[in-house]
Formats: sequence, structure tokens, C-alpha cells
Amino acid sequence: MATVELLSDSELSAEARAVFDDIRATRNSDYVNNFWRALAHDPATLKRTWENLKAIMGPGAIDPKVKEMIYIAVSVAHGCPYCVHSHTAAARTKGMSEAEYHELLAVIGMASMTNRLVTALGVSIDDAYQVP
Repeated sequence: MATVELLSDSELSAEARAVFDDIRATRNSDYVNNFWRALAHDPATLKRTWENLKAIMGPGAIDPKVKEMIYIAVSVAHGCPYCVHSHTAAARTKGMSEAEYHELLAVIGMASMTNRLVTALGVSIDDAYQVP
């Protein structure tokens, strides 16, 4: 359950409406999800977050599907079910197969386990892994 009311389009300020219009145009969809509707209470944060997300998740050196898969991994690590669901849906839209999803989950699980082990064991970083 949200800690704030999710604003409908009719409740948006002019500033928030402009961001929603850009979300819709950028995504080529009429749908604006609950995350943005919760952020709409603070148009400055809404705009800043959308602009940053749009820049980082937009075209770049990393394939868009891979970016979404990275987002899933970080969201699992941080325990954010909303982000896991929304970015899994986005990755599937960008072509992630079921086999890729299950392999991603296996990598996330393995990394989580080995991260905890190396932390618990206090393993020092090999010289070979240091930047010269």
C-alpha cells in the first residue's frame, strides 16, 4: 500500500502534467505507472527523476534489454519488489526470453551467495584485479 495518494491525471499540477506528457511521448504509451503517480506530489523530484532515468536508460553503449536486466539485478539486491516487477516487464518488452530471465536469476543468486561468503571470510582483493 502506498504511503501517499496516487494522483490521477485530473489532480496533477501543470509541472507534473508536463512530465507525464513527456513520459507518454517517450514511451509511446498512454500508461503512466504508480511510481510516477506517487512522485507527482513533488513535481521537482518527479521531473529530476524522470530526466535522469530517461538519460540513463535511453540509448547508449549498453543494449536497452541489458540495462533492464541490470536494473532487475540491482532491484533484487535492494529488495524492491515494485522495481523487480516493472523492470522485468520492461526487459520482456525489450526481448528478454524466459531462458534469459531464469539465467539472470541464477546469476543474481550466485553473486549474492559469493558476495556474502567473501565478505564473511574477509578475502583481500588480488593484486591482479587492481587497476595499475
